[in-house]
Amino acid sequence: MKKLLSIAISEGVRAARRRDTPSIEQRSTLPLIIQGGMGAAVSNWRLANAVARTGQLGVVSGTGLDTVFVRRLQDGDCGGHMRRGMEQFPIRRAADEAMRRYYRPDGRAPGEPYTMLPLYRQVVAPARQELTMLAAFVEVFLAREGHDAPVGINLLTKIQLLTLPTLYGAMLAGVGYVLMGAGIPREIAGALDLLAGHHTARLRFDVEGLPSNAVEYLEFDPRTHWESPPAPLARPKFFPIVASNSLATMLARKAIGQVDGFVIEGPTAGGHNAPPRGEPWFNERGEPVYSKRDEVDLAKIRDLGLPFWVAGGTGHPERLIAARKAGAAGVQVGTLFAFCDESGLTEPIKRSVLAHAARGEVDVHTEPRASPTGFPIKVVEWAENPAVGTTRERICDLGYLRVAFMAADGKVDYRCPSEPEAAYVKKGGKLEDTIGRQCLCNALLSVIGHPQISADGTVEPPIVTSGDDLATIGGFLDGRTRYTAADVVGYLLSGRCEA
Repeated sequence: MKKLLSIAISEGVRAARRRDTPSIEQRSTLPLIIQGGMGAAVSNWRLANAVARTGQLGVVSGTGLDTVFVRRLQDGDCGGHMRRGMEQFPIRRAADEAMRRYYRPDGRAPGEPYTMLPLYRQVVAPARQELTMLAAFVEVFLAREGHDAPVGINLLTKIQLLTLPTLYGAMLAGVGYVLMGAGIPREIAGALDLLAGHHTARLRFDVEGLPSNAVEYLEFDPRTHWESPPAPLARPKFFPIVASNSLATMLARKAIGQVDGFVIEGPTAGGHNAPPRGEPWFNERGEPVYSKRDEVDLAKIRDLGLPFWVAGGTGHPERLIAARKAGAAGVQVGTLFAFCDESGLTEPIKRSVLAHAARGEVDVHTEPRASPTGFPIKVVEWAENPAVGTTRERICDLGYLRVAFMAADGKVDYRCPSEPEAAYVKKGGKLEDTIGRQCLCNALLSVIGHPQISADGTVEPPIVTSGDDLATIGGFLDGRTRYTAADVVGYLLSGRCEA
């Protein structure tokens, strides 16, 4: 029955797409600017709310939202925002349980580590799913609060375990757009169709070492959480984030469910990048080198008949004009928004990086090995970087970037190349895969002011990521030391082209 329902959805939306392929003229109803969904709560609810109020598409990051949420509660929920969102969550028991377990009215004691969530696995208790739903709901609810504009949520395809409950929680809050990169999100559009009707959705689970004829799935049944499911939910639009014509074409033609548009990302974009095609080679700084093979042909993207936005190096008015002339609906911009007043970066990091960038004293280095994902990631280096000279503990206690594998006993287990080498090798991993790897999960939480404290009192150092546009942000600052999300939107639209 599930297979037949999936086929019916897929065929129905393909027929609708053939009838209703959007024209270039229809681009005027779409946002010109999509704010990037950066880091773990760098693109937080405040930033998405501020961007949405300008008439552009604000986006919250879905990465690690459950941990971000409970750490905000443990830090006292300054301003009462988490609690305000929790009051609106329709599954009361989940909000009550989160308050009981994690809320600290006076925050944590000095030097007290955060209480950790249980690691997510292929199968978890309904209560663990509900906390994940709750966290996504609260973030989207707050992003939508006080205005009528749509907002989006950004997830990483590679982080599979929490995808379905996160999407469902966001949909309960009325999210309007879902954006996903860092992988091939072929099944997500169909999952959104099913979740909108409170039907069971499942995703093929990537498990290393599976027999060739075996398949594992991640399954989520919304009805588990209701005595009687509410009315059907609005199905958000789905925009995969892609870095090649072949992937865009495949998703446009063969995705399960309807793809509504694309974000076309180049290698100058911040955060994770797709690796170069072909045999890898590196420059004198040890960075992967991209070539003509890695350039996306926008004319071929336009021929797919779906709206698209260009990302990577687009934080300039002339780039928006060029994108529109190439047939794009607009651009996705990350770096300028990442350092604005409303973003989740801590104030000391924000002020320090901007001061150095204004003087041309920052370096954005494409680091090929730091991320456990195996994708290159752009890391900011500057003189006052608090992580310089620190020793990072090899650890995997948050687990978002773990890889599932089939253990010798036939059960699914998990490993991460940033965990201690001996543990990784004991689980069948290769020692060479651990070289240079760092725990991004902990480091990115440190960047937004929620660093874990180890048993010996060591505070987790941050890793700041950015796009290449940071090197030229001084021209945008024009003597300012700070700016708002509305300033970014105004700047990008200052040379607006109606092509």
